[in-house]
Amino acid sequence: MEQNVKAIGGYFELELPKAKEYYPNALALNTGRNCLEYILRLRKYKKVYLPYYTCEVLFEPFNKLNISYEFYHIDKDFHLIDDITLKDDEALLYTNYYGLQQQYVKALATKYSSNLIIDNTQAFFAEPLKDVDSFNTCRKFFGVSDGAYCFTNKRLEQEFEQETSFNRMNFLLKRIDLSAEEGYNDFRQESENLCNLDIHLMSNLTQRIMSSIDYNSVSRQRRANFLYLHKALQHSNELNLSLQTEDVPMVYPYLIGNEDLRAELIANKIFVARYWSNVLEDTEVKGKAEEYLTTFLLPLPIDQRYNKEDMQRIIEIITR
Repeated sequence: MEQNVKAIGGYFELELPKAKEYYPNALALNTGRNCLEYILRLRKYKKVYLPYYTCEVLFEPFNKLNISYEFYHIDKDFHLIDDITLKDDEALLYTNYYGLQQQYVKALATKYSSNLIIDNTQAFFAEPLKDVDSFNTCRKFFGVSDGAYCFTNKRLEQEFEQETSFNRMNFLLKRIDLSAEEGYNDFRQESENLCNLDIHLMSNLTQRIMSSIDYNSVSRQRRANFLYLHKALQHSNELNLSLQTEDVPMVYPYLIGNEDLRAELIANKIFVARYWSNVLEDTEVKGKAEEYLTTFLLPLPIDQRYNKEDMQRIIEIITR
């Protein structure tokens, strides 16, 4: 009997609704950084321009493939300051920051065309642009342990093994069964375990979870929560934010020069990350927008788990 024949009967599996993936035709891989590695292998770039304001895990595929990179600066609107001219074997990578830069992404696509790579890890719902390579990640938007989608108009002539994810689920299960705090160390450990993985196809488990999500409901709730916070906080927010009809944000980026507010929110069990501490280690960002954004930007949670009562609680802590 073949091993791939579907079993009938026996014990039950985890019950999940049956719908479909948001990107059923994309190349589904195990991590966002491996999507980037796939693109770099495919295009054979000799050099890529990267933003100073980015996560250090982005460097992993460049170091693995020995591809050179050079940094560029952005301003507080998350737009390029530097005027970059690309050679045929060079590319520019831009991050769709917080899922709010799709209009700017389109402008960059007009300028740089096929030599542009879009990092949509903070913009899962951003529509891929024709002939522009891009990638996203699942775990910044949904309750999965890994998984990402890669968008290119060509494919490598190479077969990849499939990832397995069942052994990475502890932090997700502990958050439900125990608490967010009880699962946090597991979350950090599993995040570290994603480093330096080989390119694999997305696991059956992650793909099954991603096929069970009500994406319309997710996008509506994220947008509603964003707008609720923005109505109350826009006058104190140093960022000039605009939610376009196509935007589904990851967080509400709240920029205010208050070093104590992050700790105050965390003390009240409103967990806000810092994006990205590695930026502060670079002397080239001293006194620049990247240093200020890293130090003071508060990514306020607005995801589909929460409603306007939760948003009001955040507002009350910030404004009291």
